[in-house]
Amino acid sequence: MYSSPRPPLGSNTAAPHPPSPQVRLDAPDQQPSGSVARPTPTVALVHDWLVTLRGGERVLDALCELFPYATLHTLVRQPGIATPRIEAMRHAPSLADRLPLAHHHHRWLLPVYPTAIEALDLSAYDLVVSSSHCVAKGAIAAPGAIHVCYCHTPVRYAWDRTDDYLRGTTPALQLARPAIDLAARWLRRWDLQTAGRVDLYVANSQNTANKIRKFYGRSAIVVPPPVQCERFAPFARSQPGGDYDLVLGGLVPYKRVDLAVQAYAELPERKLIIVGDGPERQRLQALAGPNVQFVGRAAESELPKWYAGANMLIFPGEEDFGIVPLEAQACGVPVVALGRGGALESVIADQTGVFFSQETPQSVAAAVRQLVQNPLQPAACRANAQRFDRPQFLQRMTAAIALAYQQRTSRAQQAA
Repeated sequence: MYSSPRPPLGSNTAAPHPPSPQVRLDAPDQQPSGSVARPTPTVALVHDWLVTLRGGERVLDALCELFPYATLHTLVRQPGIATPRIEAMRHAPSLADRLPLAHHHHRWLLPVYPTAIEALDLSAYDLVVSSSHCVAKGAIAAPGAIHVCYCHTPVRYAWDRTDDYLRGTTPALQLARPAIDLAARWLRRWDLQTAGRVDLYVANSQNTANKIRKFYGRSAIVVPPPVQCERFAPFARSQPGGDYDLVLGGLVPYKRVDLAVQAYAELPERKLIIVGDGPERQRLQALAGPNVQFVGRAAESELPKWYAGANMLIFPGEEDFGIVPLEAQACGVPVVALGRGGALESVIADQTGVFFSQETPQSVAAAVRQLVQNPLQPAACRANAQRFDRPQFLQRMTAAIALAYQQRTSRAQQAA
């Protein structure tokens, strides 16, 4: 197995074996009768873990559409949790998936994930496409293979978001902070050392591309995540619960749902519904007033109704991109968001949403009042979301992978 980082594209080291000159996204047996057979790369998709269905998994679903005959490698997988398309893929087993706690406390196994991702046997594949927010980009491709990484973010809890992940956690975990900081330093070192294993980085936002350049010293092209605009669309409001504003997502510290909960204590005339679940739920419920309702995790089929029935979406945390604001806009719903990170690329100020600048309940409440006083047009929200529609993503990713092949071929020719 190839165990050392491969040089990035643009270095003077030639590929051991020139790759196939063309990416084939269809199956070999689907070529037209009588056509000349063209090289078809064997493809591996690598995703950190499949234990929830969030924005990263929506990207993975689209990658599975691009490569339906690929083999999907994940460190931890809970069968039945993902989309039908992901579930239908050929899944390769992982040693990490057999470890105790893997399915219920997968983050506790973070120290073993770098070793586990390097242990994946990818020697049979010509093309590796990783979907990485943790360690997937450190997978080791075979000599001569192409590795394209769709980077949702460099590891947040190792580089720049450790405090956000520990916000609101138990005193026992806070006492373990020195050990956590030590582990984060070790993970940063590993993450940097393995950055050269990727031939081409594809970032989900310019915000993430900037981090890739800052942390890894590598450039990245930007391909925003896909929105299923045919699924998320405006319709007559019939969702039970009446007139409400919406928070939708995992209840984890870095998403700062606490800001929204506390803001609505200053907005007693408005109702806030929180769709989602997570370790923060009990703490958030203790903060909530009578006008805040927790409904738990919703089925995928119910999400469009929750979006379309809302007056506005509250998006209080800083995300590297964040698909939720675009799903809301696809339903014609404006967004109140923190004016940082990926939201600046998915929400248009005073056209499809309102930004607040301070991470305080008062700042959130002021933005809500501004949107109430100055309503925005659903059609503008919908039009903005359509710029990120799924077909656009598929085309851009196909072009990105073709670019990786072109760059590798050019590098090999220059070295010849």
